[in-house]
Amino acid sequence: MKIKNLVVVVSILFFSCQQDVEVNKNDKVIAPISDQVLETAVIYEANIRQYSKEGTFKAFTKDIPGLKELGVKIIWMMPINPISEIKRKATGGSFTSEIEDKEERKKYLGSYYSVSDYKAINPEFGNKDDFKELIDTAHDNGMYVIVDWVPNHTGWDHPWITSHPEWYTQNEQGEIIDPINPDTGKSWGWTDTADLNYDNLDMQQEMINDLKYWVTNFNIDGYRMDVAHKVPPVFFNEAITELKKIKPLFMLAEAEQQELFRNGFDMQYAWEGHHILNNIAKGEASVKEFDTYINKQKELLEPTDFTMNFVTNHDENSWSGTLKERMGDASELLTTLVYAMPGMPLIYSGQEYDLNHRLKFFEKDSIPKTKGNTWNLLTKLGDLKNNHLAFHGGKIAASYERLTTENENVVAFKRSKEVAEVYFIGNLSNQVQSFILDVEGTYEDLLLNKSLILNQKKIQLAPWQYYLLNKVSP
Repeated sequence: MKIKNLVVVVSILFFSCQQDVEVNKNDKVIAPISDQVLETAVIYEANIRQYSKEGTFKAFTKDIPGLKELGVKIIWMMPINPISEIKRKATGGSFTSEIEDKEERKKYLGSYYSVSDYKAINPEFGNKDDFKELIDTAHDNGMYVIVDWVPNHTGWDHPWITSHPEWYTQNEQGEIIDPINPDTGKSWGWTDTADLNYDNLDMQQEMINDLKYWVTNFNIDGYRMDVAHKVPPVFFNEAITELKKIKPLFMLAEAEQQELFRNGFDMQYAWEGHHILNNIAKGEASVKEFDTYINKQKELLEPTDFTMNFVTNHDENSWSGTLKERMGDASELLTTLVYAMPGMPLIYSGQEYDLNHRLKFFEKDSIPKTKGNTWNLLTKLGDLKNNHLAFHGGKIAASYERLTTENENVVAFKRSKEVAEVYFIGNLSNQVQSFILDVEGTYEDLLLNKSLILNQKKIQLAPWQYYLLNKVSP
C-alpha cells in the first residue's frame, strides 16, 4: 500500500512539473522586448481587482485588444499574488481581525502589497491558466506584460515567516518587525507586512528563484519593483543579471535612485516631476520649477536613463485624489505634457474612461467603461507616441530644446529626432497669457488638425491652453 501511495505521489509531482515545462512550449511568439519598443511605448497599469465588476484576469483579458487603440505596448500588472490574512488591513487603518461582524469583515480584501506566497496567484483574480491566457493574449496583440513584485517585505502568513524567521528583520527581543523608516527609526505604517533582511544571502537566492519562476514558466516580460530604493542595489544587479539569462526583460523601479540604472533597471519613476505637475495645477509652482526639474534630470541621468511620467497611478488616485481633484482644468494640458516630454507615459486603470472617484484600496470597487474625451485624447497621443520619431522617449530619445517665451507661465520646447520635430507650447496657469515665440512658419496642431501660423508676433493663450505642433513642409 505504501509503495502504491509513493507511486501516486511521484506521478503527481511529475505531472505538476510537466505542466510548468509545457507552458513554455505553448508560449505565444512575440519579438523580445527591445530598446526600440521602449522608445515608442505607452505603459498601462492594470488594477485587476478594480478594473471590472468581476475583478478577474479573464475580464481584463477581454479588453486587451482595445488597449492597442491607446498605443499601449507594456501592461504593468499590480501584484498578482495571494494577500495575507494575518494583519490584513481594512479601510481606516485597522486590521480585519478587529472587525467582529463576519460579513463586514469579508468586504476587506487587504493590500496587494502584503504578499503571502511569491509563487502563487491571488484566487480573487482566477488561476494560473487564466494568467497565462492573459499573457498570451497580450503577446498576440503585440504587448508585453510586467509583474509588480514586492521585494522589500512580505505578508505575515508568508511561509518564510515560520520556516526562515532569520530571513526577516528582528528587534532586540528577536521579534520580526514591519518596515522601519531609517530617518525616524519608526514604522512606515506598513504594519500588514514583515520586513525582509537583505543581509541574509539565502533569502536573496530564494527571492531570485521565485523571480525566475514567472519568467521561465509564464513568459512574463519583466518586473516593476515596489519600493526599489529600500532594497540594496547589489541584489538587483545579481537578480536582473540572472533573469536576463532567460530572456530580454524590461525592469521598472519604483524609485528615483540613479544607482539603480547601473544595476539593471531600464526606467524609474518621475515622482519629483509628478509632484511639480500637481503643484503647477494648484498654482503653487510655475514654468520655473518645471525647467529646473528638466535641467536636473539632464545633470543626474545618463543619456540611456529614462523616467515614467504620469498624472495619476494607484497611489495618487486612492490616497491623494482623482485627476480632476488634483489637477482640475489643467488635466488635459498636463496629460499631453507627459507624452510630449522625454520619458514613457503611464495610463492608470480608469484614467482612459474619465475615472472621477478615488478607487478603494482595501475593498472591491470598479471603474467606469464609457469612452469619452480622455479616451479620444489618449488615442491620439498614443498614436503619436508609437509612430512619431520626435516622441521617442527611451534610451535613444528625441532631443529636448527649451524655447524662450519671456513669460514665466508659458512653457515651450521642441523635441526632434532625425528629420522629425514636434513643438509643445502651453500656458501653465489659470490666467490668460501673452508671449512672443522666436519661431516662424506654418504648423499643424497634431490634436486639433488645424493650421497655425507663427511669425514672431504676440500669441495669446487662454488659461491652460496649449498647442502640440508639427511643422508643415513648404
